Amino acid sequence: MKRTISVVGTGRVVTVPDIADVRLGVAVTRPTVAEARSAAAEIATGIRDAVTALGVDRSDIRTSSLVVQPEYDYKDGAQQLRGQSVTHQYVVVVRDLEHLGPIVDGGLAAGATTLDGVGFRTADPAPAQAAARVAAFADARARAEALANQAGVALGPVMAIAEAEPAGIPRPFGLGKAAVMRTEAAPTPVEAGEGEVVVQLSVVFAIA
Repeated sequence: MKRTISVVGTGRVVTVPDIADVRLGVAVTRPTVAEARSAAAEIATGIRDAVTALGVDRSDIRTSSLVVQPEYDYKDGAQQLRGQSVTHQYVVVVRDLEHLGPIVDGGLAAGATTLDGVGFRTADPAPAQAAARVAAFADARARAEALANQAGVALGPVMAIAEAEPAGIPRPFGLGKAAVMRTEAAPTPVEAGEGEVVVQLSVVFAIA
């Protein structure tokens, strides 16, 4: 039976995001579906026009949710129909982070009633993932060499490599609803910060 040393190496690469995903939407309640739909459509169109006027391409605006549902009140244990609610939510992709704060403010000024967070990512994570894999393998080899030295044996060739799943996924980073606030006195300051790509490799070395 072949003698082996099995280790797990971890590689981490810091990334600077260059794209933001903003979730802006509107929720309205009216006596009828037709009235609610019309009101929501008017506001949603205003939001779309406001962010495109600030430089967002129409192809970077996507409807992520469109919901119609009844709203009820409860009185004396009885259910009473209060009206019909229509919710329309967009995901707006912002590719110029210098304009992120004004775009958030523009959407809110246009009538958005929901801001469900701002998420940051990199347009091309592949280079960071590749660098993290290199770092992960170097870490695995260093760990294996340390174990071989402690055991008084020589490290042989690589017998097997497996990458953990999911691989190279950037660490989540973003802002929730409460983290982004708007004031009339100044534009919303939104900072992208840094992200991190992490790759783990399970490597099996032979003992020479």
